[in-house]
Amino acid sequence: MEHVPPPAEELARLDRELAELDARRAQLLTRRAWLLAALRPPAPTAAPGWNPSAWGAPPSGRPGAPAQPWGYVPPKQPSAPRSAQNVLLTLGGLLLTIAAIAFTLVSWGSMGIGGRSAVLAAVTVGALAAPAVLLRRGLTATAEALAALALVLTLLDAYAVHAVAAPDTDGLGFTAVAAGVLAALWTAYGLALGKLHLPLPAAVVLAQWPLLFGAWAAGAPALVVGWALLATAVLDGAIALWGKGTGARVTACVGGSVMAFSALMVGLTLSVTASGPLGALAPGALLLTAAAAALAGAWRAPRGFARAGGVVAGLAVVAAVGGVPAAAVPEGWRVLAYLLAGLALTAVVRTRLPRNAAIGVLVASAAVAAGALVGALPGLAAVLLGPVTLLSDVWARSPEGFRSAVGSTLPWSELAAAPVVLALVAGLLGAAYRWWPSLARIPAPLIAREEPGSAGAPAYGAGPAGAPGTGTPEAGGAAAPGASGAPWYAGGRAGAPWFAGGAPAARRRPSGAALRGAAGAGAAVLGWGALLLAGAVLDVPYAIAVAGETVLVAGLLALAVRGAGSGRDASAAVPVTALVVASAAAVSAGLLSLASEGASYAVFGALTALFAGASVRAGAGVPRAVFAVAATVGGTVLSGFAGRSLGLAPHEAAPLVLLVPALTVLFGARLRRNPVALPVELTGAVGALVAVGLAVPDAPFLALVLALCGVLAAGAAVRPERRPVAGYLAAALFVLATWVRLAASEVSFPEAYTLPVTVPALVVGFLRRRKDPEAPSWTAYGPGLAATLLPSLAVAWTDPDWQRPLLLGVAALVITLLGARYRLQALLLLGGAVLALDGLHELAPYVVQVAGALPRWLPPALAGLLLLVVGATYEQRLRDARRLKDALGRMR
Repeated sequence: MEHVPPPAEELARLDRELAELDARRAQLLTRRAWLLAALRPPAPTAAPGWNPSAWGAPPSGRPGAPAQPWGYVPPKQPSAPRSAQNVLLTLGGLLLTIAAIAFTLVSWGSMGIGGRSAVLAAVTVGALAAPAVLLRRGLTATAEALAALALVLTLLDAYAVHAVAAPDTDGLGFTAVAAGVLAALWTAYGLALGKLHLPLPAAVVLAQWPLLFGAWAAGAPALVVGWALLATAVLDGAIALWGKGTGARVTACVGGSVMAFSALMVGLTLSVTASGPLGALAPGALLLTAAAAALAGAWRAPRGFARAGGVVAGLAVVAAVGGVPAAAVPEGWRVLAYLLAGLALTAVVRTRLPRNAAIGVLVASAAVAAGALVGALPGLAAVLLGPVTLLSDVWARSPEGFRSAVGSTLPWSELAAAPVVLALVAGLLGAAYRWWPSLARIPAPLIAREEPGSAGAPAYGAGPAGAPGTGTPEAGGAAAPGASGAPWYAGGRAGAPWFAGGAPAARRRPSGAALRGAAGAGAAVLGWGALLLAGAVLDVPYAIAVAGETVLVAGLLALAVRGAGSGRDASAAVPVTALVVASAAAVSAGLLSLASEGASYAVFGALTALFAGASVRAGAGVPRAVFAVAATVGGTVLSGFAGRSLGLAPHEAAPLVLLVPALTVLFGARLRRNPVALPVELTGAVGALVAVGLAVPDAPFLALVLALCGVLAAGAAVRPERRPVAGYLAAALFVLATWVRLAASEVSFPEAYTLPVTVPALVVGFLRRRKDPEAPSWTAYGPGLAATLLPSLAVAWTDPDWQRPLLLGVAALVITLLGARYRLQALLLLGGAVLALDGLHELAPYVVQVAGALPRWLPPALAGLLLLVVGATYEQRLRDARRLKDALGRMR
């Protein structure tokens, strides 16, 4: 029985073999490069080089000549550079052209009519006939130069005929006829002399003007001018598809793009400015004809041009179809007519259009929808940002309607269609999201023709199975994957549209799950915006507006919780978008409720309950933490409202704000290491910081709030996972509260209040160190020492007497020596810092006197000398600093 290794072992074996093959290949390539360098003969004019295009081609040479290595290109024989030849020919043709123009404009009047005709005819015929002779002799560049001269001469001939033979004819009409005649002449000339590159592009350029100038000459209306432009664009498109020569086709593409754009602009302008539906029919016919021409060109064009043609066709159809009803409705509702026409373009997926053209039409539909949505942005922004003004005037308004609460002066009557636009697009996206599996199973029509190489296009080959080629199934070729009769949007899966997650062809397209998630997310956002904007347009009563926004938050939270917990969707776009929109809707509803006291309590109470319930119902992860944080914020705002309702000043309401942080500490103690605990506790800490900010104007309340915050931090420090941070924070808050209280009471002897705290704290720390010698000195002695040393230091800096600085210095010295003796980091650093600052305070006046007596140049000189010394002994100082750091690190 054959042994089959495990997948992991087989994979490792394959990796080793591939690495060996790569190493061997690199070795062979190195050897090959050396051999090529050795075989390369020295040549003074040109050196052999690499020619990747010739790799694999059989070497050419004389019969019996030694074979050259693969990829070797023999050196070319030296030849005259063609750049100099081109420069000379260009200059010669330019000089002849200048001479011809000067002769026509200056010397024309000195000759009779016969002489003029003879000279121009002879020169033109000679310039036209010379390239044919030169091409037979192989002088292509010279022939091109003379052909350019002949082109200029024919233009001069046309000018001369108009100036002499028909001076009374209309200039535009004569130009149109002359351009048509010259275009035909140069087309025939270019086809006869196929090696020339200039005549056919020149003929294309001349062909742009006959119809346009003819319409202008006849005084035709703008619609006829648009048809002339469109006909010229169609002619250019035909030349671009079937014309001869790259230059002519590129010129036709450029000219056709300009003419088609001009025709579309004429039709769009006439359609938009039509006085009624009947007046919009004629421009609509022009636009529909342009759309048909664009689709006809997209049917045979390459991928990029086909998609561009689809976009142009889609936009033209929307302008034509939507322009008729738009001319019959008020201005504010016209966007709805165009939007409906744009949404109807999505039916292109059921047509026989090629894939790239259909994609272009769908892009046009999306562009129309996006443009309609942009028109609704001003009203939506006013609804969302208008209530921000209520922050400076809380509970001071009594709005009757939604608009007065928003405070915007927008012309709401002109935005009447905006909610309908948002609702339509949201409904379409929601339907696509809801019935996506059914859409993916819809059988599609067979495509009669498909672009080569695109997904779903049958490609057969005579080689191995699955390899694309040029054969047919009857000839034994194998069909390419994904080409077994599947439609263009099947993407390699029978009956599954490409937008439902088909296999990629040339490059990967978005998967069906991602597109479905994007549709659902867009439906949620636009539906929310439609309801908000509808309330503003209808100017609903204030109570209904506030209640409606709160209900919207509830619905979005339900969608977010259901989508996050179901796990059925492959894409998380819908629940994530619902969560983001719910948060934004909650902010909007909260701001809107600030106009009334009752509305504020009702809305924030409901929001707090909704987010708290969502955090309970949601599964573990980021959404649950977000819900819990939002509920905490809502509770904090409610506590602030309570203080305002009681008539308390901001600093008096600060202790009430601490109720929610206290609850978060209890909540965190119950949850322990639950992932939600930390975000909730951090949000509570932010609420405590807000309370401290409210209490800053009043020092006694600030001391009280700091002490309460210290109690909360000490309560959090009971838990081992919070102790490293909360413990130090509690000590710092207690000490800070003490300082603030002493400063508020204008106490001049803080030691009377701090020493009774310091002594028991040091005793407790000493007992803890005896029980646990590994306990850090900062935990054991730091709070007790800081409670006395730091307030005393602050008072000593403003004390004019000498007793307090002396006693403080002695105490700091003793503490520093004890820290060095018993290797206690807290005592050493804290005592040393206080001793240094106290000594600096005592020496500061004398330092100032000495500095004033010294010359001005001495301090900079001393500083420079110090830097030189430190720089010269930098390595030693660095080692000393490291030893000091290690010594401090070994202390407890």
